[in-house]
Amino acid sequence: MSAATLPSRPNPTPSPGVQAVRIVFWFVTVLAVVAAAAWSVSNVRRVPADSQAVVMRFGKFVRVHGAGLLLAWPRPFETVVLLPGSARVLEQRIASLDRDARARALDPTPNAPSADASQAGDDMSSWGFHPDAAMGTNGTPFSDALAGSGYVLTGDAAVVQLAATLYYRVSSPYEYAVQQPLLAAALERITASAVAQVSASRDLDAILVARPELLAADAQMTEQREHLRVDIAQAVERQLRSLEARGAGLGIEVSRVDVQANVPAAAVDAFNSVLNALQSAQRNIADARTAAETTRQDAQQHADQVLQNARANATERVSKAQEQTQTISQLEASLDANSDQGLLARAYRDRIEQILAKAGRVTTIDPYDTSSLVLPGKAQ
Repeated sequence: MSAATLPSRPNPTPSPGVQAVRIVFWFVTVLAVVAAAAWSVSNVRRVPADSQAVVMRFGKFVRVHGAGLLLAWPRPFETVVLLPGSARVLEQRIASLDRDARARALDPTPNAPSADASQAGDDMSSWGFHPDAAMGTNGTPFSDALAGSGYVLTGDAAVVQLAATLYYRVSSPYEYAVQQPLLAAALERITASAVAQVSASRDLDAILVARPELLAADAQMTEQREHLRVDIAQAVERQLRSLEARGAGLGIEVSRVDVQANVPAAAVDAFNSVLNALQSAQRNIADARTAAETTRQDAQQHADQVLQNARANATERVSKAQEQTQTISQLEASLDANSDQGLLARAYRDRIEQILAKAGRVTTIDPYDTSSLVLPGKAQ
């Protein structure tokens, strides 16, 4: 006996709640797969041309990757830190060397003093100083430390303002990545310390031209001014190497340090007054030298004229003497040579005739006559 064929039961249609659960399940599954795929390639990235990447596995340094495509395990297995490239120069302005805004408010400004202010003498308001500015917002006075804000001390006990900007490159990527959160503060302290150290080792004139009269007189000061930035950069580099030797290196090397030196604002007028006085003194010295040179030239001209006149008179007197003694010189030469025996007698006759011609009366006496001759004397 064959079994009776039972009619087939249709598949039951899922309820709307079951369909919603299935849709949510597949949506979550797809979302998880997409998230897993995105997580698996999260550390696959392109490193820019001016950058480099440090790869650390569970916090341990693994490798440094240059520009290009980087393949790394996703977090938390490996961590990728993008850093500036070794050829890229970074810049940091040293803000701790700037003068505090509250201190600048207390600085006297050299306003033009009026006649009443000049009579007051000690009235600081004539110089732009207001005592109320020394008080804080809550009525408490500011700290005395603000007086030295932005100033560094030089070797000759002067003060100067130095604005510094540090330029550096990354030399050790791993150390740079580790110290990066503290890098700005560390460079601030190191550079400020180097600036204070170098400034204390030289005089004010070796930092800026404070006394122009020494500009051409002291070549050593000029050379020190030219090497100021190099000395500060070397001081910063020495401190960085010292930190590196103690295992706390910052992973950078100094490229250069730009320094701009200025005198305190309150002392600008004093330096300008000194400069004006020096210029006035130099002008007076130049005028005195010009007058002295004019006097010297006049004296030299007068001396040359006197000397020429004396030489001309001497030449004339010598010529006259030679003319007057020419006959005697010729006579002496003839007598010495014994060339003309009668020359002396002829010269005597020529001269005696001229002499006797000037006499009113001439009495001749025979030198061989032994008789006495009485000549009339002058009437009494």
